[in-house]
Amino acid sequence: MFVLLGLVVFLFAFASGRNASRDVSKPHVKFIGKNNLFITNETVSKLLIQKYGGIKNMPKETLVLNELEKALMSNPMIKTAEVYVTVNGTLNAEVEQKTPIARVSTNASYYIDDEGFFMPLSNNYSARVPLVTGYVEKNNLKNVYKVACKIKEDGFLKKHVIEIHQDINKRLSLRLRQCDFLVQLGDVKFLNKKINNLKAFYQKNKKENTLMSYSKVNLQFENQVICTKI
Repeated sequence: MFVLLGLVVFLFAFASGRNASRDVSKPHVKFIGKNNLFITNETVSKLLIQKYGGIKNMPKETLVLNELEKALMSNPMIKTAEVYVTVNGTLNAEVEQKTPIARVSTNASYYIDDEGFFMPLSNNYSARVPLVTGYVEKNNLKNVYKVACKIKEDGFLKKHVIEIHQDINKRLSLRLRQCDFLVQLGDVKFLNKKINNLKAFYQKNKKENTLMSYSKVNLQFENQVICTKI
């Protein structure tokens, strides 16, 4: 029994040592989720390689996986990253990218992601999301983000809204596709009720073929829709 136990311990130590010294292969990158257009496999592999100056044929025992994950997370387009090595020495990186819901186009250009944070533009792909114009600060995106989330979740808004504008006093307005009028939201209080009022106004005037008769639709007051004709 003691001989058998010693043999098991020896084989385990031998296998562990051999596994630790096994060379790592070229990184294999897998994107999690639907969006895999903003960052490429090559970019992810480059981040991994830069961390250690070359990963291929490196012994497994020299890798610090947490450090590799941090290297990937340093890219502002990456939301989450998990790095692991298989028994045969394959280095795997599972990456989830950020999801843009609006694109700021002021003195700076960038996306707002689905958590309300900054996301840079990509050279590989341009997302079809509403533009954000006016006075917008990277460290104060709360109100614009709330409206952008509402647009993302609402089928009517997603189809029709092309622009979110914020003025210097933080008042918000919308521009709709194929409509000349400005939709004035004001602040984000009672946002759901304001959107319902907008939908009712739009459907009624579309039916009557009078959408092009207005220059402004003011929703700033809780129970009113104030329209300005051209």
